[in-house]
Amino acid sequence: PAKGFSQSFQLSARGYLSTWPASGQPILVDHKPCCAPEERQPSNKRVPLTIPKPQYLEQLESYLKKELQTLDLTKTSSQELKLQPYREIFEFFINDFKTYKPLLSAIKNEYEATLAHQKKMIHALKTMAMTVSEESTQQVVALQEKERDEINVLKQEKQHLLKCIDNIKEEKASLQTQVEHLQASVAKEYTRYLNESEARKLLLAKLNAMYSEQLDAKHHQVQGIKGDDMVKLTLALKVAQQDLAKAQTKLNAVITDYTDAVPRSDFESLQQNYSDLLQEMKTLQKDFDQLHKEHEALLKIHRETAEERDILCSELQRAQHNYTPRPDWAKCSEVVPGGAARWDHLAKGKTSDQLVDVLLEEIGTAVLREREIFPGQGKDEQVPVYLRHKGDVRNKHLTKKDVVTIVKDVWKEKIALDQQ
Repeated sequence: PAKGFSQSFQLSARGYLSTWPASGQPILVDHKPCCAPEERQPSNKRVPLTIPKPQYLEQLESYLKKELQTLDLTKTSSQELKLQPYREIFEFFINDFKTYKPLLSAIKNEYEATLAHQKKMIHALKTMAMTVSEESTQQVVALQEKERDEINVLKQEKQHLLKCIDNIKEEKASLQTQVEHLQASVAKEYTRYLNESEARKLLLAKLNAMYSEQLDAKHHQVQGIKGDDMVKLTLALKVAQQDLAKAQTKLNAVITDYTDAVPRSDFESLQQNYSDLLQEMKTLQKDFDQLHKEHEALLKIHRETAEERDILCSELQRAQHNYTPRPDWAKCSEVVPGGAARWDHLAKGKTSDQLVDVLLEEIGTAVLREREIFPGQGKDEQVPVYLRHKGDVRNKHLTKKDVVTIVKDVWKEKIALDQQ
């Protein structure tokens, strides 16, 4: 070990390494542990002995303090950053104490392995916690969704039940009103029936009394009639028979007169149908009148159109009679070389006069092509210079290409002569 540390450590009597005290320890002066107690002097004094820190320890503490001050302990991994200076101090301590280096290194490695194992376990636990948290979150969300759906269903059922309750309450109130109305009606009917029953009873009593009185009166009348004259009864019977015959005759006359009569309801129904049909007939009559007017207008237009047609037909016939008929130009394709295709090309977009010129030109060209010899025009002054010739001129049957070539050569020679 270093020299400073050699002063801070002392071997005890048993051979162990004693630590340097953190503060001064009281040491007995002239203390003799092996002497007897009676030989000890009572005037012994405890004198505190202050031992200064070793220089190496002060250096390590200073280094540790400086490293800790430079760290940013506000971060999440501040504990690991704080542990690093202590590791470095422990490394210095192990390297300086060669004798205890293997043991201290083993202790340090074991602590490091334990810390690494704990970190792995913490990381695994964090991962597991995150997984469990996600699963629990998903389960909570699923449960919330399920509960939300169930809550929505329950809310809908609640709304439906509330509506049903309101409907039942309204129906109950309506039924209660009807019951009250029926109770009042029943009470009125009961009162009326009770009054009628009492009235019937009184009426029956009166009828019985009247019937008794009639029986008594009849009995007395029969007894009185027996004594009257039978002639009066015979006359009364004849008068009654005559009245009956008159009434029967009148009834038969009424039946005969009103045989064809109809009930008033049927009459009113038929009258309503008649009114509807009459209104419909008036509407149809208006439509018919309108259509009749339109038909008359169309007939007038048709007559005017027919007159115009007749006038145009007569003018057409007059024009056909007066005008010269157009020739059939398609027949010219038989005469023109090249057939119908060439004639259609030549006749396209030309008038009759132009077609006559084209036809004459084609006929003349054909005649010229058929001739082998042309008579000369002579050498008179009236004949152009380039046409002066005596005798016959042979037809060379030049093609268009040959003529174009000759014309070009002539123009070249003329230009050359003009330049000279």
